[in-house]
Amino acid sequence: MADREHKGLVARWLEGKERDDEYARSTLPTNRWQLFWDIMKGRFGRLMLINLLTLVTFIPLILVYIWRLLVNSAQDMLGPYGSGLGVGYPVIPNVVGVAEWTAFQNDLLFFALFIVAGFIAALGLSGGMYIIRNLIWTEGIFVANDFVRGIRRNFWNVLEAVFLFTLTLFVAQTMGNLANWCIAMDIAPGWMIVSKVVGYVLVALMGLISLWMISLGINYKQGPWALFRNAVVMTIGTFPQTVFFAVLALLPIGLLFTGVNFIVVIAVVVMLLFGFSYAMLVWMDYSQWAFDKFINPNLGVKTGRGLYSRTPQEDKIGGSASATQGETSEAVREYRRMILAQGKSKLVSRPIKPLDDDLEVYQLPESFSREDLQRLRESKEAIDEDAKAYEKEHENDEQYVEYNKQFEEMERALEGEDDKKKKGKLKKAPKMLNKR
Repeated sequence: MADREHKGLVARWLEGKERDDEYARSTLPTNRWQLFWDIMKGRFGRLMLINLLTLVTFIPLILVYIWRLLVNSAQDMLGPYGSGLGVGYPVIPNVVGVAEWTAFQNDLLFFALFIVAGFIAALGLSGGMYIIRNLIWTEGIFVANDFVRGIRRNFWNVLEAVFLFTLTLFVAQTMGNLANWCIAMDIAPGWMIVSKVVGYVLVALMGLISLWMISLGINYKQGPWALFRNAVVMTIGTFPQTVFFAVLALLPIGLLFTGVNFIVVIAVVVMLLFGFSYAMLVWMDYSQWAFDKFINPNLGVKTGRGLYSRTPQEDKIGGSASATQGETSEAVREYRRMILAQGKSKLVSRPIKPLDDDLEVYQLPESFSREDLQRLRESKEAIDEDAKAYEKEHENDEQYVEYNKQFEEMERALEGEDDKKKKGKLKKAPKMLNKR
């Protein structure tokens, strides 16, 4: 037995289980976790390009954030908050609450600019999320074209989510700054602390709702109110999972605010390379799992897009017609339809007379008359009639009968699956469930 070539860890990780008897099948994703890693390692170059396009639209938001940091740092150093330590100008007899009031005035501007910058960031989210969804569905993509197409199709839904989140952030920060000023002035400090906590909770909750609004808006056609209502339902109905995957998706962004220089540098590099794509991929992958589990099966909508069946028997072309939609993945059914559409060749499914006789098409001379045209037409008709006669004579040959019978069974199997899918459809579907 020939010696097997020894491969490194990275090569084995990229290629999968080489010694598995079903090596090809072992590389196909059968669940959402496997699909995530399959896209990360197989489409990493495209993820970097998607990240770059999205990052460009976030530049205004990043610049406003840096501007706010610089202004706050300058005022902390130059402000008259310590004038009681010596003679200063201007003379402020009482500096209590001055710092809190200055922060309140500054954040009115900066958090209003966050709302405006969010409009531009919504362009990147709508285009990037659309491409990520198509990657999860294992559809062919052209990054630049699909990015623009995603903006055209999803911008208003994504903009609604971004606007609600940034508006909530603006209100919460404004109320928080006012609470800080009231606490400094010793005005109901207990209630002010409670109001700040409530504001933080509302921002976190609106962040989760906004994430669901984005994924719902990209997958389904729905109005503004229906989009918000359904996002609230999904947030409450899947709250533990939603919190976990939201934290997992936003982890690179969270590392930027740790304050540890080494971690912040790593987070910046990650965000520049693939941070946005990673966050969108994690969230959209989780969203597709939730849609397949709670929404799509009740509507007769495709489920398991991008996944392959775990059972080999279910992947065979023309498998059992009793296989339900949950038992056979949508990717397998699409593959069967592709085989049916492309595999039944007219050259194989029906008799074709071989060119072994003396029938030929009449060749027109350089100078021809009407009689020559008539002879040309008659020669073509003779060949056509002879071919039809041959096809009729051999149409019941065993090879053609068996071949056509095989594909008829495949078609009946797929029709049976489609009928079951239609029977499981709800009589009255919610407004959100018009597939995009």
